[in-house]
Amino acid sequence: MKTRPILFTTLVLLTLVVSACAPALSAPAEPPTLNVAGAGTADLKPDIAYIYVGVHTELPSASEAMNQNNAQTQKVIDALTAFGIDAKDIRTTSFSIWPFDKYDPATGASTGEKYYAVDNTVYVTVRDLAKLGSLLDTVITAGANTVNSIQFDVADKDAALKQARADAIADAKTKAQELAAAAGVSVGAIRSITFADSQYYPVYEGRGEGGGGDAASAVPINPGQLTFTVTVNVTYELK
Repeated sequence: MKTRPILFTTLVLLTLVVSACAPALSAPAEPPTLNVAGAGTADLKPDIAYIYVGVHTELPSASEAMNQNNAQTQKVIDALTAFGIDAKDIRTTSFSIWPFDKYDPATGASTGEKYYAVDNTVYVTVRDLAKLGSLLDTVITAGANTVNSIQFDVADKDAALKQARADAIADAKTKAQELAAAAGVSVGAIRSITFADSQYYPVYEGRGEGGGGDAASAVPINPGQLTFTVTVNVTYELK
């Protein structure tokens, strides 16, 4: 009755010993790889601009400062609308009010006066760049005393970016083939691709003082040309 269990145990042990002595099956070796970077560019003429225009007010009374700022900002918005800017292209982006102490500019000492500063900023999309200079003159005349970050862009750049991506891939492939040939190997399949779009926006930083047209017309604003760059990183197998 005890022979079968003993025999079964012996067979199991023998199997384990044989398995331990058998050569381990190794995974197939991964082919070597090569990682290269490629770039493609698109040079386009801007046809749209984004600007921040605002009103800054300082008065001893918080309510007076806010009321004056509101009235002056409304005049700026009305001027934008009258100029032909669509309501959807005019958006309030920030409003703030805070107290501060007045200081003597000559001595730097506090005058003991408490003032309140109010800022109201409007983000405007300008779709006719030929009128940009006139628009700046208009809003400053209407009461805007801050003009910041005039940023140029291209409304429809999808086709240009698509071509830039294709050029970046072609550039990466050419570099990979040159490097592989120099090393005495050849390029195989693509393992991975990553990419990033980098867009250069020329920005004009300006600040008007309000109440007149000379401040805007005195500053030449040239949108020039925008350069959009696409970079890719491609990993190839080598063979």
